[in-house]
Amino acid sequence: MSRPMHETYDVVVIGAGPAGIAAATTAAGNGARTLLLDENAGPGGQVWRAITSTPVKQPSILGEDYWAGRSEVEALRKSGAEIIHGATVWSLDPSLEIAISIGGGSSFVRAGRVIVATGAQERPFPIPGWTLPGVMTAGAAQTLIKNAGLVPDGRLVIAGQGPLLWLLSAQILRLGGKIDRILDTTPRGNRGTALPRALPFLTSPYLVKGLKMMREVRRNTRIVKNVEMIEALGDGQLASVRYSAGGVAETLPADLLLLHHGVVPNVNLAMAAGVRHEWNEVQLCWTPVLDGNGQSSVEGIYVAGDGAGIGGALAALERGRIAAFAALKALGRNVPAGGEASARSALGRAEKGREFLDLLYKPAPQFRIPQGDTIVCRCEEIRASDVLKAVETGATGPNQAKAYLRTGMGPCQGRLCGLTVTELMAKARGTTPAEIGYYRLRAPVKPVSLNELADLPPDTDAIKAVVRE
Repeated sequence: MSRPMHETYDVVVIGAGPAGIAAATTAAGNGARTLLLDENAGPGGQVWRAITSTPVKQPSILGEDYWAGRSEVEALRKSGAEIIHGATVWSLDPSLEIAISIGGGSSFVRAGRVIVATGAQERPFPIPGWTLPGVMTAGAAQTLIKNAGLVPDGRLVIAGQGPLLWLLSAQILRLGGKIDRILDTTPRGNRGTALPRALPFLTSPYLVKGLKMMREVRRNTRIVKNVEMIEALGDGQLASVRYSAGGVAETLPADLLLLHHGVVPNVNLAMAAGVRHEWNEVQLCWTPVLDGNGQSSVEGIYVAGDGAGIGGALAALERGRIAAFAALKALGRNVPAGGEASARSALGRAEKGREFLDLLYKPAPQFRIPQGDTIVCRCEEIRASDVLKAVETGATGPNQAKAYLRTGMGPCQGRLCGLTVTELMAKARGTTPAEIGYYRLRAPVKPVSLNELADLPPDTDAIKAVVRE
Protein backbone atom coordinates (compact mmCIF):
# COMPACT_ATOMS: atom_id res chain seq x y z
CA MET A 1 0.00 0.00 0.00
CA SER A 2 1.31 3.46 -0.93
CA ARG A 3 0.62 5.57 2.13
CA PRO A 4 0.95 9.36 2.35
CA MET A 5 4.48 10.49 3.13
CA HIS A 6 3.41 12.59 6.12
CA GLU A 7 0.77 12.52 8.83
CA THR A 8 0.02 16.23 8.58
CA TYR A 9 -0.18 18.64 5.64
CA ASP A 10 -0.77 22.33 5.28
CA VAL A 11 -3.32 21.75 2.51
CA VAL A 12 -5.07 18.55 1.42
CA VAL A 13 -6.95 18.69 -1.87
CA ILE A 14 -9.55 16.00 -2.59
CA GLY A 15 -10.16 15.41 -6.29
CA ALA A 16 -7.84 15.87 -9.29
CA GLY A 17 -10.20 17.45 -11.79
CA PRO A 18 -9.63 21.04 -13.00
CA ALA A 19 -10.39 22.62 -9.61
CA GLY A 20 -8.27 20.17 -7.63
CA ILE A 21 -5.35 20.42 -10.04
CA ALA A 22 -5.41 24.21 -9.89
CA ALA A 23 -5.76 24.26 -6.10
CA ALA A 24 -2.91 21.80 -5.48
CA THR A 25 -0.62 23.54 -7.99
CA THR A 26 -1.28 26.92 -6.38
CA ALA A 27 -0.85 25.72 -2.80
CA ALA A 28 2.30 23.68 -3.43
CA GLY A 29 3.75 26.30 -5.75
CA ASN A 30 3.57 28.81 -2.92
CA GLY A 31 5.43 26.66 -0.43
CA ALA A 32 2.65 24.80 1.36
CA ARG A 33 3.06 21.09 2.11
CA THR A 34 0.29 19.83 -0.15
CA LEU A 35 -1.33 16.44 -0.69
CA LEU A 36 -3.62 15.75 -3.65
CA LEU A 37 -5.87 12.68 -3.37
CA ASP A 38 -7.84 11.22 -6.27
CA GLU A 39 -9.69 7.95 -6.96
CA ASN A 40 -8.70 7.69 -10.61
CA ALA A 41 -5.56 6.18 -12.12
CA GLY A 42 -4.40 9.57 -13.37
CA PRO A 43 -5.19 13.28 -13.12
CA GLY A 44 -7.90 15.12 -15.01
CA GLY A 45 -11.25 14.26 -13.46
CA GLN A 46 -14.05 13.66 -15.93
CA VAL A 47 -13.32 16.71 -18.09
CA TRP A 48 -9.67 15.80 -18.73
CA ARG A 49 -9.98 12.10 -18.01
CA ALA A 50 -6.92 10.06 -19.13
CA ILE A 51 -5.25 13.26 -20.33
CA THR A 52 -1.83 11.62 -19.90
CA SER A 53 -2.77 8.18 -21.24
CA THR A 54 -5.63 8.37 -23.73
CA PRO A 55 -5.09 6.40 -26.95
CA VAL A 56 -7.07 9.10 -28.81
CA LYS A 57 -4.14 11.21 -30.02
CA GLN A 58 -5.66 13.23 -32.85
CA PRO A 59 -6.36 16.63 -31.20
CA SER A 60 -9.49 17.43 -33.20
CA ILE A 61 -11.40 14.36 -31.96
CA LEU A 62 -11.62 15.25 -28.26
CA GLY A 63 -11.33 18.99 -28.92
CA GLU A 64 -9.08 21.83 -27.83
CA ASP A 65 -10.83 22.23 -24.46
CA TYR A 66 -9.78 18.69 -23.57
CA TRP A 67 -6.16 19.15 -24.54
CA ALA A 68 -5.95 22.42 -22.60
CA GLY A 69 -5.71 20.20 -19.54
CA ARG A 70 -2.27 18.94 -20.52
CA SER A 71 -0.50 22.18 -19.51
CA GLU A 72 -2.38 22.25 -16.19
CA VAL A 73 -1.26 18.70 -15.40
CA GLU A 74 2.34 19.54 -16.31
CA ALA A 75 2.22 22.53 -13.94
CA LEU A 76 0.84 20.28 -11.19
CA ARG A 77 3.66 17.78 -11.57
CA LYS A 78 6.26 20.55 -11.34
CA SER A 79 4.62 22.18 -8.31
CA GLY A 80 6.01 19.84 -5.65
CA ALA A 81 2.59 18.62 -4.52
CA GLU A 82 2.43 15.02 -3.31
CA ILE A 83 -0.06 13.21 -5.54
CA ILE A 84 -1.71 9.89 -4.75
CA HIS A 85 -4.00 8.25 -7.30
CA GLY A 86 -6.26 5.29 -6.59
CA ALA A 87 -7.07 6.88 -3.24
CA THR A 88 -10.63 6.74 -1.91
CA VAL A 89 -11.46 9.40 0.68
CA TRP A 90 -14.28 7.96 2.76
CA SER A 91 -14.29 10.28 5.75
CA LEU A 92 -13.66 13.98 6.31
CA ASP A 93 -14.04 15.12 9.89
CA PRO A 94 -14.80 18.74 10.87
CA SER A 95 -11.48 18.60 12.74
CA LEU A 96 -9.89 18.23 9.26
CA GLU A 97 -8.85 14.63 9.73
CA ILE A 98 -9.20 12.57 6.56
CA ALA A 99 -9.56 8.81 6.20
CA ILE A 100 -8.18 7.32 2.97
CA SER A 101 -8.19 3.84 1.49
CA ILE A 102 -5.37 2.96 -0.89
CA GLY A 103 -4.57 -0.47 -2.25
CA GLY A 104 -6.69 -2.36 0.27
CA GLY A 105 -5.56 -0.51 3.39
CA SER A 106 -6.58 2.68 5.15
CA SER A 107 -4.79 5.51 6.89
CA PHE A 108 -5.37 9.00 8.29
CA VAL A 109 -3.91 12.38 7.48
CA ARG A 110 -4.60 15.70 9.14
CA ALA A 111 -4.73 19.01 7.30
CA GLY A 112 -4.38 22.66 8.16
CA ARG A 113 -6.90 23.37 5.41
CA VAL A 114 -8.93 21.06 3.14
CA ILE A 115 -10.12 21.89 -0.37
CA VAL A 116 -12.93 19.58 -1.51
CA ALA A 117 -12.88 19.39 -5.30
CA THR A 118 -15.01 16.31 -5.88
CA GLY A 119 -16.60 17.79 -9.00
CA ALA A 120 -19.90 16.89 -10.57
CA GLN A 121 -21.90 13.79 -11.36
CA GLU A 122 -24.61 13.23 -13.93
CA ARG A 123 -28.12 14.08 -12.85
CA PRO A 124 -30.33 11.02 -12.32
CA PHE A 125 -32.51 10.33 -15.38
CA PRO A 126 -35.14 7.91 -13.99
CA ILE A 127 -37.22 6.76 -16.96
CA PRO A 128 -38.95 3.39 -17.33
CA GLY A 129 -36.31 0.82 -18.23
CA TRP A 130 -33.25 2.91 -17.31
CA THR A 131 -31.80 -0.02 -15.35
CA LEU A 132 -31.80 -2.37 -18.38
CA PRO A 133 -28.44 -3.59 -19.71
CA GLY A 134 -27.81 -1.46 -22.77
CA VAL A 135 -28.78 1.81 -21.06
CA MET A 136 -25.87 3.97 -19.93
CA THR A 137 -25.13 7.58 -19.12
CA ALA A 138 -23.46 9.83 -21.64
CA GLY A 139 -20.62 10.35 -19.17
CA ALA A 140 -19.93 6.61 -19.02
CA ALA A 141 -19.69 6.48 -22.82
CA GLN A 142 -17.32 9.44 -22.81
CA THR A 143 -15.15 7.70 -20.22
CA LEU A 144 -14.77 4.73 -22.59
CA ILE A 145 -13.77 7.07 -25.41
CA LYS A 146 -11.13 8.87 -23.36
CA ASN A 147 -9.77 5.83 -21.53
CA ALA A 148 -9.73 3.34 -24.40
CA GLY A 149 -10.76 5.05 -27.64
CA LEU A 150 -13.91 2.91 -27.76
CA VAL A 151 -17.03 4.08 -29.61
CA PRO A 152 -20.46 2.43 -29.46
CA ASP A 153 -21.41 0.05 -32.25
CA GLY A 154 -24.84 -1.19 -33.21
CA ARG A 155 -27.99 0.94 -33.13
CA LEU A 156 -27.30 3.96 -30.91
CA VAL A 157 -29.83 6.43 -29.50
CA ILE A 158 -28.78 9.42 -27.40
CA ALA A 159 -31.43 11.17 -25.30
CA GLY A 160 -31.44 14.24 -23.12
CA GLN A 161 -30.10 17.75 -23.26
CA GLY A 162 -27.18 19.98 -22.37
CA PRO A 163 -23.68 20.79 -23.67
CA LEU A 164 -22.19 17.36 -22.88
CA LEU A 165 -24.79 15.64 -25.05
CA TRP A 166 -23.62 17.62 -28.08
CA LEU A 167 -19.94 17.22 -27.23
CA LEU A 168 -20.23 13.45 -26.83
CA SER A 169 -22.19 13.16 -30.07
CA ALA A 170 -19.50 15.09 -31.94
CA GLN A 171 -16.73 12.93 -30.45
CA ILE A 172 -18.51 9.70 -31.42
CA LEU A 173 -18.96 10.93 -35.00
CA ARG A 174 -15.33 12.09 -35.26
CA LEU A 175 -14.20 8.60 -34.23
CA GLY A 176 -16.26 7.04 -37.01
CA GLY A 177 -19.28 6.07 -34.93
CA LYS A 178 -22.89 6.31 -36.05
CA ILE A 179 -25.82 7.76 -34.11
CA ASP A 180 -29.27 6.57 -35.19
CA ARG A 181 -31.20 9.29 -33.41
CA ILE A 182 -30.76 12.11 -30.90
CA LEU A 183 -33.84 12.74 -28.76
CA ASP A 184 -33.61 16.34 -27.54
CA THR A 185 -35.65 16.77 -24.36
CA THR A 186 -35.05 20.52 -23.96
CA PRO A 187 -38.50 21.89 -23.00
CA ARG A 188 -39.93 24.30 -25.55
CA GLY A 189 -40.77 26.86 -22.86
CA ASN A 190 -37.17 27.06 -21.62
CA ARG A 191 -36.13 29.21 -24.54
CA GLY A 192 -38.43 32.05 -23.52
CA THR A 193 -37.28 31.85 -19.90
CA ALA A 194 -33.60 31.87 -20.86
CA LEU A 195 -33.77 34.59 -23.51
CA PRO A 196 -33.61 37.58 -21.10
CA ARG A 197 -30.27 36.17 -19.84
CA ALA A 198 -28.85 35.65 -23.34
CA LEU A 199 -26.66 38.77 -23.67
CA PRO A 200 -23.79 37.57 -21.42
CA PHE A 201 -23.84 34.24 -23.24
CA LEU A 202 -23.61 35.96 -26.64
CA THR A 203 -20.33 37.55 -25.53
CA SER A 204 -18.99 34.42 -23.81
CA PRO A 205 -16.37 32.00 -25.18
CA TYR A 206 -19.00 29.24 -25.40
CA LEU A 207 -21.30 30.57 -28.14
CA VAL A 208 -19.14 30.06 -31.23
CA LYS A 209 -17.83 26.68 -30.02
CA GLY A 210 -21.31 25.47 -29.20
CA LEU A 211 -22.89 26.50 -32.49
CA LYS A 212 -20.06 24.96 -34.48
CA MET A 213 -20.37 21.67 -32.61
CA MET A 214 -24.14 21.54 -32.99
CA ARG A 215 -23.88 22.15 -36.74
CA GLU A 216 -21.35 19.33 -36.99
CA VAL A 217 -23.72 16.91 -35.26
CA ARG A 218 -26.81 17.99 -37.18
CA ARG A 219 -25.10 17.37 -40.51
CA ASN A 220 -24.63 13.71 -39.62
CA THR A 221 -27.52 12.72 -37.35
CA ARG A 222 -31.30 12.97 -37.25
CA ILE A 223 -32.42 15.02 -34.25
CA VAL A 224 -35.92 15.01 -32.78
CA LYS A 225 -36.75 18.13 -30.76
CA ASN A 226 -39.24 18.71 -27.96
CA VAL A 227 -39.25 15.09 -26.80
CA GLU A 228 -41.74 14.73 -23.95
CA MET A 229 -41.56 11.04 -23.02
CA ILE A 230 -38.92 8.29 -23.25
CA GLU A 231 -39.04 4.61 -22.30
CA ALA A 232 -36.36 1.94 -22.63
CA LEU A 233 -37.91 -1.39 -23.62
CA GLY A 234 -36.61 -4.94 -23.59
CA ASP A 235 -36.74 -8.29 -21.84
CA GLY A 236 -33.54 -8.42 -19.82
CA GLN A 237 -31.70 -6.32 -22.42
CA LEU A 238 -32.45 -3.08 -24.23
CA ALA A 239 -34.24 -3.78 -27.50
CA SER A 240 -35.97 -0.52 -28.37
CA VAL A 241 -36.66 3.04 -27.28
CA ARG A 242 -40.16 4.50 -27.28
CA TYR A 243 -40.58 8.27 -27.29
CA SER A 244 -43.13 10.94 -28.07
CA ALA A 245 -42.67 14.46 -29.39
CA GLY A 246 -45.41 16.87 -30.36
CA GLY A 247 -48.03 14.27 -29.59
CA VAL A 248 -46.52 11.75 -32.03
CA ALA A 249 -45.10 8.49 -30.61
CA GLU A 250 -42.47 6.28 -32.22
CA THR A 251 -40.54 3.16 -31.23
CA LEU A 252 -36.93 2.77 -32.41
CA PRO A 253 -34.90 -0.45 -32.35
CA ALA A 254 -31.81 0.18 -30.24
CA ASP A 255 -28.79 -1.68 -28.90
CA LEU A 256 -27.55 1.19 -26.75
CA LEU A 257 -29.32 4.17 -25.18
CA LEU A 258 -27.21 6.96 -23.71
CA LEU A 259 -28.97 9.29 -21.26
CA HIS A 260 -27.93 12.76 -20.15
CA HIS A 261 -29.74 15.56 -18.35
CA GLY A 262 -26.84 17.69 -17.27
CA VAL A 263 -24.63 17.45 -14.22
CA VAL A 264 -25.05 18.34 -10.55
CA PRO A 265 -22.55 18.81 -7.71
CA ASN A 266 -21.19 15.67 -6.05
CA VAL A 267 -22.07 16.67 -2.50
CA ASN A 268 -21.71 13.49 -0.45
CA LEU A 269 -18.30 14.09 1.11
CA ALA A 270 -18.92 17.75 1.92
CA MET A 271 -22.35 17.00 3.38
CA ALA A 272 -20.97 14.18 5.52
CA ALA A 273 -18.36 16.61 6.86
CA GLY A 274 -21.14 18.88 8.09
CA VAL A 275 -20.95 21.54 5.38
CA ARG A 276 -24.28 23.37 5.12
CA HIS A 277 -26.04 23.07 1.76
CA GLU A 278 -29.07 24.77 0.28
CA TRP A 279 -31.44 23.97 -2.57
CA ASN A 280 -30.53 25.77 -5.80
CA GLU A 281 -33.80 26.45 -7.59
CA VAL A 282 -32.08 27.35 -10.88
CA GLN A 283 -29.78 24.32 -11.13
CA LEU A 284 -32.29 22.08 -9.29
CA CYS A 285 -29.75 20.55 -6.93
CA TRP A 286 -28.06 21.00 -3.56
CA THR A 287 -25.09 23.37 -3.45
CA PRO A 288 -22.83 24.23 -0.50
CA VAL A 289 -23.19 27.58 1.23
CA LEU A 290 -19.86 29.32 0.60
CA ASP A 291 -18.27 32.73 0.85
CA GLY A 292 -16.46 34.35 -2.06
CA ASN A 293 -13.32 32.32 -1.36
CA GLY A 294 -15.04 28.93 -1.30
CA GLN A 295 -14.91 28.74 2.52
CA SER A 296 -17.78 26.59 3.76
CA SER A 297 -19.76 26.64 7.00
CA VAL A 298 -17.11 24.34 8.52
CA GLU A 299 -13.98 26.31 9.37
CA GLY A 300 -11.03 25.20 7.26
CA ILE A 301 -13.05 23.28 4.65
CA TYR A 302 -13.27 24.94 1.23
CA VAL A 303 -15.27 23.67 -1.72
CA ALA A 304 -14.13 24.44 -5.26
CA GLY A 305 -15.09 23.56 -8.81
CA ASP A 306 -18.37 22.05 -9.92
CA GLY A 307 -18.89 20.65 -6.43
CA ALA A 308 -19.57 24.26 -5.42
CA GLY A 309 -22.18 24.72 -8.17
CA ILE A 310 -22.00 23.84 -11.86
CA GLY A 311 -19.85 26.30 -13.78
CA GLY A 312 -17.69 24.29 -16.19
CA ALA A 313 -13.98 23.54 -16.44
CA LEU A 314 -12.71 27.10 -16.86
CA ALA A 315 -14.65 28.33 -13.85
CA ALA A 316 -13.52 25.28 -11.86
CA LEU A 317 -9.86 26.12 -12.49
CA GLU A 318 -10.24 29.62 -11.11
CA ARG A 319 -12.36 28.53 -8.17
CA GLY A 320 -9.60 26.09 -7.28
CA ARG A 321 -6.96 28.82 -7.40
CA ILE A 322 -9.08 31.23 -5.34
CA ALA A 323 -9.71 28.59 -2.66
CA ALA A 324 -6.00 27.79 -2.52
CA PHE A 325 -5.06 31.46 -2.14
CA ALA A 326 -7.59 31.79 0.69
CA ALA A 327 -6.23 28.66 2.40
CA LEU A 328 -2.67 29.96 2.12
CA LYS A 329 -3.61 33.31 3.65
CA ALA A 330 -5.50 31.58 6.47
CA LEU A 331 -2.32 29.60 7.21
CA GLY A 332 -0.29 32.80 7.34
CA ARG A 333 1.48 32.24 4.04
CA ASN A 334 2.42 35.02 1.67
CA VAL A 335 0.36 35.14 -1.51
CA PRO A 336 1.89 36.68 -4.66
CA ALA A 337 0.47 40.07 -5.52
CA GLY A 338 -1.94 39.94 -8.41
CA GLY A 339 -2.45 36.18 -8.40
CA GLU A 340 -5.80 36.20 -6.67
CA ALA A 341 -7.02 39.25 -8.61
CA SER A 342 -6.12 37.54 -11.87
CA ALA A 343 -8.02 34.41 -10.86
CA ARG A 344 -11.12 36.40 -9.93
CA SER A 345 -11.04 38.26 -13.23
CA ALA A 346 -10.72 34.98 -15.14
CA LEU A 347 -13.57 33.50 -13.11
CA GLY A 348 -15.84 36.35 -14.11
CA ARG A 349 -15.10 35.68 -17.77
CA ALA A 350 -15.61 31.93 -17.37
CA GLU A 351 -18.99 32.37 -15.69
CA LYS A 352 -20.41 34.61 -18.42
CA GLY A 353 -23.52 33.02 -19.86
CA ARG A 354 -23.85 30.39 -17.15
CA GLU A 355 -27.32 31.50 -16.08
CA PHE A 356 -28.52 31.35 -19.68
CA LEU A 357 -27.35 27.74 -20.00
CA ASP A 358 -28.88 26.78 -16.65
CA LEU A 359 -32.27 28.15 -17.67
CA LEU A 360 -32.15 26.81 -21.22
CA TYR A 361 -31.29 23.27 -20.09
CA LYS A 362 -33.49 23.08 -17.01
CA PRO A 363 -34.86 19.51 -17.19
CA ALA A 364 -38.59 18.97 -17.52
CA PRO A 365 -40.41 17.65 -14.40
CA GLN A 366 -41.43 14.34 -16.00
CA PHE A 367 -37.77 13.40 -16.48
CA ARG A 368 -36.86 14.25 -12.87
CA ILE A 369 -39.92 12.99 -11.00
CA PRO A 370 -40.87 9.45 -12.09
CA GLN A 371 -44.18 7.68 -11.62
CA GLY A 372 -45.53 4.19 -11.07
CA ASP A 373 -43.11 1.27 -11.26
CA THR A 374 -40.15 3.29 -12.49
CA ILE A 375 -37.07 2.47 -10.40
CA VAL A 376 -35.90 5.35 -8.21
CA CYS A 377 -33.20 3.72 -6.07
CA ARG A 378 -31.18 1.39 -8.28
CA CYS A 379 -29.15 -0.12 -5.41
CA GLU A 380 -32.21 -1.28 -3.46
CA GLU A 381 -34.63 -1.54 -6.42
CA ILE A 382 -37.12 0.89 -4.89
CA ARG A 383 -39.84 2.20 -7.21
CA ALA A 384 -41.53 5.57 -7.36
CA SER A 385 -44.78 3.99 -6.13
CA ASP A 386 -42.91 2.64 -3.07
CA VAL A 387 -41.73 6.14 -2.16
CA LEU A 388 -45.25 7.52 -2.56
CA LYS A 389 -46.61 4.78 -0.28
CA ALA A 390 -43.99 5.74 2.31
CA VAL A 391 -45.23 9.33 2.12
CA GLU A 392 -48.81 8.13 2.64
CA THR A 393 -47.62 6.12 5.64
CA GLY A 394 -46.11 9.22 7.20
CA ALA A 395 -42.57 9.65 5.86
CA THR A 396 -41.82 13.38 5.88
CA GLY A 397 -38.45 13.35 4.13
CA PRO A 398 -35.68 11.23 2.62
CA ASN A 399 -34.35 10.05 5.98
CA GLN A 400 -37.73 8.67 7.00
CA ALA A 401 -38.07 7.07 3.56
CA LYS A 402 -34.66 5.50 4.12
CA ALA A 403 -35.91 3.93 7.34
CA TYR A 404 -39.02 2.59 5.62
CA LEU A 405 -37.50 1.48 2.32
CA ARG A 406 -33.66 1.48 2.50
CA THR A 407 -33.48 4.13 -0.22
CA GLY A 408 -30.01 5.64 -0.29
CA MET A 409 -28.48 2.80 1.75
CA GLY A 410 -26.77 0.97 -1.12
CA PRO A 411 -23.20 1.29 -2.42
CA CYS A 412 -23.84 4.66 -4.10
CA GLN A 413 -25.07 6.15 -0.79
CA GLY A 414 -27.79 8.16 -2.51
CA ARG A 415 -25.80 9.59 -5.39
CA LEU A 416 -28.15 8.04 -7.96
CA CYS A 417 -31.43 8.52 -6.11
CA GLY A 418 -31.06 11.44 -3.70
CA LEU A 419 -32.31 14.24 -5.93
CA THR A 420 -35.11 12.08 -7.29
CA VAL A 421 -36.35 11.09 -3.82
CA THR A 422 -36.27 14.70 -2.63
CA GLU A 423 -38.25 16.04 -5.59
CA LEU A 424 -40.66 13.08 -5.62
CA MET A 425 -41.49 13.52 -1.94
CA ALA A 426 -41.75 17.31 -2.27
CA LYS A 427 -44.31 16.96 -5.04
CA ALA A 428 -46.27 14.32 -3.13
CA ARG A 429 -46.39 16.46 0.00
CA GLY A 430 -47.14 19.69 -1.88
CA THR A 431 -44.03 21.46 -0.63
CA THR A 432 -40.55 22.41 -1.84
CA PRO A 433 -37.34 20.37 -2.05
CA ALA A 434 -35.77 22.85 0.39
CA GLU A 435 -38.44 21.93 2.96
CA ILE A 436 -38.16 18.18 2.32
CA GLY A 437 -34.37 18.15 2.65
CA TYR A 438 -31.82 15.49 1.76
CA TYR A 439 -30.36 12.31 3.19
CA ARG A 440 -28.32 12.66 6.35
CA LEU A 441 -24.92 11.60 5.08
CA ARG A 442 -22.26 10.12 7.35
CA ALA A 443 -18.90 8.45 7.02
CA PRO A 444 -18.01 6.21 5.37
CA VAL A 445 -19.30 7.93 2.23
CA LYS A 446 -17.83 5.20 0.02
CA PRO A 447 -17.87 1.43 0.60
CA VAL A 448 -15.04 0.32 2.87
CA SER A 449 -14.01 -3.30 3.36
CA LEU A 450 -13.45 -4.88 6.75
CA ASN A 451 -9.84 -5.42 5.74
CA GLU A 452 -9.44 -1.66 5.19
CA LEU A 453 -11.00 -0.89 8.56
CA ALA A 454 -8.79 -3.47 10.26
CA ASP A 455 -5.77 -1.68 8.78
CA LEU A 456 -6.58 1.50 10.69
CA PRO A 457 -4.52 2.29 13.77
CA PRO A 458 -6.46 1.14 16.88
CA ASP A 459 -7.17 4.50 18.51
CA THR A 460 -9.98 6.96 19.17
CA ASP A 461 -9.53 8.72 15.84
CA ALA A 462 -10.16 5.48 13.97
CA ILE A 463 -13.39 4.95 15.89
CA LYS A 464 -14.54 8.55 15.27
CA ALA A 465 -13.92 8.21 11.53
CA VAL A 466 -16.45 5.39 11.30
CA VAL A 467 -18.86 6.20 14.14
CA ARG A 468 -20.01 9.82 14.35
CA GLU A 469 -22.25 11.22 17.04
